[in-house]
Amino acid sequence: MASPQEIDNLQKSFQRAATLSGSPGAVSTSPTQSFMNTLPRRISVSKQTKALKPFSTGDIKILLLENVNQTAIEIFNEQGYQVEVLKGSLPEDELIEKIKDIHAIGIRSKTKLTEKVLRHAKNLVVIGCFCIGTNQVDLDYAAKIGTAVFNSPFSNSRSVAELIMAEIVSLARQLGDRSIELHTGTWNKVSAKCWEVRGKTLGIIGYGHIGSQLSVLAEAFGMHVLYYDIVTIMALGTAKQVSTLDELLNKSDFVTCHVPETAETKNLLSAPQFAAMKDGSYVLNASRGTVIDIPALIQAIKANKIAGAALDVYPNEPGKNGAGSFNDDLNSWTSELVSLPNIILTPHIGGSTEEAQSAIGIEVAAALSKYINEGNSVGSVNFPEVSLRSLDLDQENTVRVLYIHHNVPGVLKTVNNILSNHNIEKQFSDSNGDIAYLMADISSVNQSDIKEIYDQLNETEYKISIRLLY
Repeated sequence: MASPQEIDNLQKSFQRAATLSGSPGAVSTSPTQSFMNTLPRRISVSKQTKALKPFSTGDIKILLLENVNQTAIEIFNEQGYQVEVLKGSLPEDELIEKIKDIHAIGIRSKTKLTEKVLRHAKNLVVIGCFCIGTNQVDLDYAAKIGTAVFNSPFSNSRSVAELIMAEIVSLARQLGDRSIELHTGTWNKVSAKCWEVRGKTLGIIGYGHIGSQLSVLAEAFGMHVLYYDIVTIMALGTAKQVSTLDELLNKSDFVTCHVPETAETKNLLSAPQFAAMKDGSYVLNASRGTVIDIPALIQAIKANKIAGAALDVYPNEPGKNGAGSFNDDLNSWTSELVSLPNIILTPHIGGSTEEAQSAIGIEVAAALSKYINEGNSVGSVNFPEVSLRSLDLDQENTVRVLYIHHNVPGVLKTVNNILSNHNIEKQFSDSNGDIAYLMADISSVNQSDIKEIYDQLNETEYKISIRLLY
């Protein structure tokens, strides 16, 4: 949030706004474009657009944790931001100390941005989750303090789908057990209970970006595909949607989970669901660790109800790599699980490919840069999605107002009374629950006008945060 002192700093830089398109602070062009930005615009293709920036991009501090991909680092460096990169996650006390001064943070799945941590984030504008999931962030509290959260819902879908397909074949052929045996010198050439996947039925729970891609791969292997989802989704290929989870479980030889972590999906597969499955079927999970009741799965495998399982995620996961970290102290059933036959265990690597991480770095870094530099919140998971078209280079003396506020009656009337003293070129507002977000471009203003706008908006009762971009 800009202070009155920062407003004063505009006086020397405001007149240079028209020449910023070639500066290091200009938003980089990314292959990842939002739907809104691909819509036709009523502007001449010959016009160049002006890059909006914070007051000084060099003052923007970004912390990247958990070995975020180099593509993201390069994008942020091109903006001229101060970028600090750490390979691992941080303990809570160190994270609290770090988050006090930064404006943006990039994390993956291990860093926990809880309310306790976020209460210390006085300058935090935006959070980037360089992964699909966002359950590691308190989304509601982040919104309450005016911090938008972005993730990467698409970029690692193929990598996860390919891993699951490989595990389906591996479980059907008991490849994990044969590999372990041969590594220890045991030659065990068997065909009993080893199967082709051709002609078998794959049941997919959750037919989103990953589930639908997996559907196509499975059909290429000659499998029949059923899927269950809480919404009606058009099938790809010859896949068929079933109306109940039980129907999918009854008919599938392989069952794989691709759902988010919610109250409804906790222990989605437990003892009753395993009992409903075919004898000798297989279970796979690369979504969230709470989706499968693992103690119940262990009992189903011991009873020969389930012939094998592949797990990539767990209720509790180690905070860093290292020998001995996956143990009974982390999850009480670990020793029992690892002792079972035909169990493939991987350390949350579904999206861990060079291609996926590179694409995620580009997608999330571009989204964060557009939010910092332009106020564009399209794609945010906890925030109203608001966007305004870019300014033309010839639009001088224009300021973009970004006003985040509580969603209560009368706020827009108050704000528009303040802005009505000036020429409002364009304006857009939207709300998401208790949070609302207003963007407006105000033209024909000078430095004293900008300071007056800021001061008046800052005194409004339901303001959460304000940023002014030029």
